[in-house]
Amino acid sequence: MKYIFTSILSLFTLFIVAQSTNQNIKTELPLQTNKKIKSISEIKDANLQSILEKKINANKTWRRLVKKKKMSIGIVDLSDTSNFRYAGINDNFMMYAASLPKIAILLASVDALEKKELEYTDDVKNDMRIMISKSNNSAATRMIDRLGFEKIENVLRDPKNKLYDEKTGGGLWVGKRYAAQGRRYPEPMKGISHAATTRQVCNFYYQMALGNLVNRERSKQMLDIMIKPELHHKLVNTLDKIAPDADVYRKSGSWRNFHSDSALVWGPNRKYIIVVLLQDDFGEQIIRNIVKPIEKVLNI
Repeated sequence: MKYIFTSILSLFTLFIVAQSTNQNIKTELPLQTNKKIKSISEIKDANLQSILEKKINANKTWRRLVKKKKMSIGIVDLSDTSNFRYAGINDNFMMYAASLPKIAILLASVDALEKKELEYTDDVKNDMRIMISKSNNSAATRMIDRLGFEKIENVLRDPKNKLYDEKTGGGLWVGKRYAAQGRRYPEPMKGISHAATTRQVCNFYYQMALGNLVNRERSKQMLDIMIKPELHHKLVNTLDKIAPDADVYRKSGSWRNFHSDSALVWGPNRKYIIVVLLQDDFGEQIIRNIVKPIEKVLNI
């Protein structure tokens, strides 16, 4: 009996160690999967949703902003490849997102490259990088001019991507150059020029992490562009302190009191997506402060 108990205890210990080791392994992205990739709505998890809502509502400022639809959050837990989990608050409520929708320009760019609609020159390569890493408005505007608003819209609406869909509250949209001059091409629901929902931004990162945006090679190309952001504010300010060894794939945006940030955090003990959209004068600090509570929601 003692031998059986010892054997069971040993097996249990090995299982725990294996699980812990698996969490610590920095698996290469995009992830390999032989299963059909579920949509973001299919991986919505009721338990994670409940924990997220409880954590956010515990802060009276965040609770007030959520109630007024001035705060939107989305998270994806990628720690278990057999059970991805999504949760969000106001996640289908479309908001002005400043520079964050430049990820839509990036996606349309690699789609155009794949279809040979765009030549991959040194100038294009550099603009694709700095419009993300440095949030360079001139580079983003040049890429918009090369692609056209209609191309960006078509890629976002593509049935495979569904990153903008009126049935789910809209989503990502780029309808204005990041410059003073030029025509507006606003999204049709609210007339916003640079729009996002946290659900569709989470969807972008989720599909990219699984190699499902355009194809695996183009998803990898986007990941290579988005890693190592050169602006260290908002989410990254906190992640630099609590997760210095993690890889962070990120795009943020700010204009007046509109603040947005999004990141795929990939490293020891951390495999998740976080997206926050805010309309508040203290949005920058709120985004910095939200990282640790979200990690508690994810049991990190």
